[in-house]
Amino acid sequence: MTELLPHPLTGQPFGSPVPPGTGWPDDPASPDTEVAHTADDVPRLARDASLSELDARVSVCAACPRLVTWREDVARDKRASFADQPYWGRPIAGWGEEHPGIVIIGLAPAANGGNRTGRIFTGDRSGDWLFAALHRVGLAAQATSEHAGDGQRLIGARMVATVRCAPPQNRPTTQERTTCSPWIEREIELLAPTVKVVVALGGYGWDATLRSFRAAGFDVPKPKPKFGHGAEATLGAGSARGDGVTLLGCFHPSQQNTFTGRLTEEMTDAVLTRAKELAGE
Repeated sequence: MTELLPHPLTGQPFGSPVPPGTGWPDDPASPDTEVAHTADDVPRLARDASLSELDARVSVCAACPRLVTWREDVARDKRASFADQPYWGRPIAGWGEEHPGIVIIGLAPAANGGNRTGRIFTGDRSGDWLFAALHRVGLAAQATSEHAGDGQRLIGARMVATVRCAPPQNRPTTQERTTCSPWIEREIELLAPTVKVVVALGGYGWDATLRSFRAAGFDVPKPKPKFGHGAEATLGAGSARGDGVTLLGCFHPSQQNTFTGRLTEEMTDAVLTRAKELAGE
């Protein structure tokens, strides 16, 4: 066990009851949660962790100094429109069902979205777009995701980020991505028995999916499947997975894509509907 410092914003020990009114998720960490302080700590702590242990260890990871500084600086200084709200200011664990048929993989939490609310794709414009689409096709209970206490839940699905901390300019470095990769690789390994479909948001999510499933023992086609909206690839076909897992590409629901019409509601719904059909949800 490594001793945990208090939460950088509340000053409370990790594992303390979540302060009322914050909208944060229940703290997965406890005083017994081991902390990754260096890149070498991450694979050791990810290896053989259960899903609950993985969530706890992810939520206190401090292996990337630049990302730790950024996420906490943003949480302390805050965007003016959220000045009266507390920020989570920590890494974001995966969220959704523990035995999903569908996994949705994105890049990283948004500085004033997931980094504020403690839930991936929650509290920003990209999340508004994504959850509205998930609700329309029957994969989310509500059309909005505002904070962790809003009653939202995923149906037959789980969301994970490739990099678990909000990065400056939404651009993690290659080293940060590599340092963080054992977390998603272990999560994919744990989810693999039930997963039938992966929806990769953007080229970054697509490449992360291929790397993570390869690390989890899945056969990945060669040459590497090319990302595109609506693109499909099969991972692990002919192995113990039988027909394998279907990888679907979807343009990322960034404002750059949605405001310009590069990604429309119909396009998003089509990919998610295809995922639901393939997963039998």
